[in-house]
Amino acid sequence: QGQLVESGGGSVQPGGSLILSCTASGLFDDDYSGCMGWFRQPVEKEREIVAAIYRGSGSTYYLDSVRGRFVVSRDNAKNAVYLRMNSLKPEDTAMYYCAADLKCLYGLANEYSFGVLGEGTQVTVSS
Repeated sequence: QGQLVESGGGSVQPGGSLILSCTASGLFDDDYSGCMGWFRQPVEKEREIVAAIYRGSGSTYYLDSVRGRFVVSRDNAKNAVYLRMNSLKPEDTAMYYCAADLKCLYGLANEYSFGVLGEGTQVTVSS
């Protein structure tokens, strides 16, 4: 089934930056299959896909509200995905979850494409 471990969350002032990292184990056995990405869920709100990337092509998806501020990248040799978050806003405050799947059957923008989620890391943007 695989396991995902996130790191890099924390507290930052509006306008600041953070980098989230996630490493997968027991999921991928090559450098081109599947996809990885990031979900977030603010308190008392629905979970949403923030950004995602195909491990092979490197094609990406971004939530409209983060496009131009966040950058998703991957390092297939490390089975890792990263999310660089710039110009952070209070509305970016949420629990962020790493997500991955070996097949990504429904595309990067569909949450049902991702069969494995990490435990989550909190991001708080506040002055």
